[in-house]
Amino acid sequence: MCDLLVALPSATATATGTALFAKASDRPPGEAQRLEWHPPRRDRGPVRATHLAVAPAGEDTVGWLGSRPAWCWGAEHGVNEAGVAAGNATIYTTADPRGARPALIGMDLVRLALERAATAEDAMGVIVAMIDEYGQGGSGHEGVDRPYWSSFLVADRREAYVIETSGTACAFEAVATTRAISNRTTIPAFDAAHRHPRQPVERLVDPRLVVSRAALDRAGLNVAAVQELLRSHEGCEGYSICMHVPGVEVTTAAIVAELAPSERSAVHCSAGSTCSSLFVPLFVGRPLGEPIAWERFAGLAAQHRPALAELEAQLAADAVDDDEWAAEAWRRVDALLDGLGV
Repeated sequence: MCDLLVALPSATATATGTALFAKASDRPPGEAQRLEWHPPRRDRGPVRATHLAVAPAGEDTVGWLGSRPAWCWGAEHGVNEAGVAAGNATIYTTADPRGARPALIGMDLVRLALERAATAEDAMGVIVAMIDEYGQGGSGHEGVDRPYWSSFLVADRREAYVIETSGTACAFEAVATTRAISNRTTIPAFDAAHRHPRQPVERLVDPRLVVSRAALDRAGLNVAAVQELLRSHEGCEGYSICMHVPGVEVTTAAIVAELAPSERSAVHCSAGSTCSSLFVPLFVGRPLGEPIAWERFAGLAAQHRPALAELEAQLAADAVDDDEWAAEAWRRVDALLDGLGV
């Protein structure tokens, strides 16, 4: 489960020319995510993804900042040095993924797009080409056989695309100004042809899309408004944007990214449940420092939120694009968590 959105510059109240991209990553409870910076590299041989190896890029990869489930190669979401953001969400279609051989999973495709794309259009091309060449398949969860297909949202500061898949079938659609996606097909023709007929989208998915679309329709959309949206509990049976379905799915990480026209992308990163954690502003391409372990954020609860909200506001006001900022931000977060006994 996941929820993603994008607002291109004409729909935001941020600095001129800045797009906003966000994702709430919902994963099994207790599954750690690692916030990582992957610098550019030159692969000399095949690249081992989660279940199989793919051909190297043939040139230097693009450095990226993002969040990865600790057990797999791929990424839930991220932003690269070219200002491209990408994330995926599980979707259900008429094709059963349980019959597919192990191949690329949605998180692998997100990472490949981040490492090989200089624009949102490039990222779309990477995802479609990789599916065409290697296919999709294999479990997207550790220790259990739970394969799935993915939809993707990719964006840069000028344009964005939705890509929806069912096996090797792909469709894409350009975003006009804003777009939200969740755990269902949304491209009309693809939805009509491929949506799983028994998926209860009206109960478990559509309420989340309604909340996201309403937020995107409001004037003055900015980082704080998107963070508030990612903390929303509007939904059904715990299936909300900040998800709480005991024993099944919870929100384990989230980002809100500012894709600026002439500056480094700022990425506000959260670990654990967004309703009880905080967003830490970081800059793509700067030293990441030593992020606080995911397990500490996972131990936060509602009573910790007021203190964290105060620090979140302070960090947002004080964030500076230099090589020392990340270490200072983590130092301040660590000190507060120590004070809270977490």
